[in-house]
Amino acid sequence: MARIAVFGANGSIGHRVVSEALDRGHTVTAVVRDPAKVSREHENLTVVSGDVLDPADVSAVGQGQDVLVSAVGGGDAAGHRALIEPSAVALVAGLHALGDGAPRLIMVGGAGSLRTPDGRQLWDTPGLPEPVLEIMRAHGDALAYLRGAEQAIHWTSFSPAATIEPGSRTGSFRTALDDLVVDEKGESRISTEDYAVALVDEIENPRHVGERFTVGY
Repeated sequence: MARIAVFGANGSIGHRVVSEALDRGHTVTAVVRDPAKVSREHENLTVVSGDVLDPADVSAVGQGQDVLVSAVGGGDAAGHRALIEPSAVALVAGLHALGDGAPRLIMVGGAGSLRTPDGRQLWDTPGLPEPVLEIMRAHGDALAYLRGAEQAIHWTSFSPAATIEPGSRTGSFRTALDDLVVDEKGESRISTEDYAVALVDEIENPRHVGERFTVGY
């Protein structure tokens, strides 16, 4: 069983990752700004406060862990610009400071930089609102930073499908690297529950260290 720390553990994706990991018997440290907002109790769950933008907090949280998951979200476009790439920088710095004992990083990414079936990137789709494009670009910048830091830490970026929303845990999905996963109707979808399943699968059976991968039905 793995020791897993999750930044953003009370968010839409983060709390599902925590639940999925606990249900599989892993030991989880939920890292949030306000521990009082985490209501779940479990014998394998510890709740601590931490700032993903502070490398010292990242180091403190990462010490003794096997995997550190960053599932933080920035809300609107301005929030993503202020959080997503800067958090990648802080995560790399904080984990690099731990040296050989640093845990592996899995960072929740975005879908914008994925290739669509027509060979473009998703963010090149005509008509996307500017705030959506800004969120996509923020995740793209974070991915570019991780790729440039690949020698410093063991990292994985995990992009969702074009549409990710609460739904059912089916355990049935497909993964790919840089290509958007679409179904027979040309739609790209995943539930937050199945996204969490795929993420914990990657923790248990690492297949994408030092690269980005994605998931969809």
